Amino acid sequence: MFEKDLAAAGFLCLGGFAPGVGDRVPALAGGDRPNTLLLVGSTGPSIWPVLTKSPEWADGAADPLDRYTARVLGALAQSHGFEALFPFEGPPYHPFQQWAAACGGFSPSPMGVLAHRDFGPWAGFRAAFLSAGTLDAPRGADGSGPCETCADKPCLAACPANALSLSEGYDVPRCRDHLSQSRAFDCWSGCLARRACPYGTPHRQDPATARFHMESFIGL
Repeated sequence: MFEKDLAAAGFLCLGGFAPGVGDRVPALAGGDRPNTLLLVGSTGPSIWPVLTKSPEWADGAADPLDRYTARVLGALAQSHGFEALFPFEGPPYHPFQQWAAACGGFSPSPMGVLAHRDFGPWAGFRAAFLSAGTLDAPRGADGSGPCETCADKPCLAACPANALSLSEGYDVPRCRDHLSQSRAFDCWSGCLARRACPYGTPHRQDPATARFHMESFIGL
């Protein structure tokens, strides 16, 4: 039922783990230590059709995705006995990438995002659900993600701004500068480096979803 409710709202469970001291997971509201963390996320095809029919999308106010996420996942977590944390809460911000690594199946990518063995670079982290109970948390793929064994790394050559390198990582200012030069660039319909990744292609963002995220990234 829990995962069906997530799917109906455009989300999915990316995995979970039993938090330890080094995982930087805060205490529950009552002071108890959480014994389970579930990582909740979305991919382009899953959330976009639901988001664009939401009141947050229709009202024209800023940050419709964050507001939709907070409303829907906050209520869903409460109805299933969880406490919800969100990546846009802060500062200080919660270490969602660290938590994703603890779930398994993810690896750092040259694009600055974590890539998943099944979802590639298309999994967005939307919330963490905490519980004092010990649950059979659905885990992500065992082991690390795909980047460590990807020999060709087509993402590096696909970036027209030359903003990616193995030695320097992701050069965010260079990427922003390139995007700001023209709204006609193909990047606006989806990051070309991400689209070159051979993993998770069924979960790619469509052009409308990609443009929404690009505009948020640039600050439009």
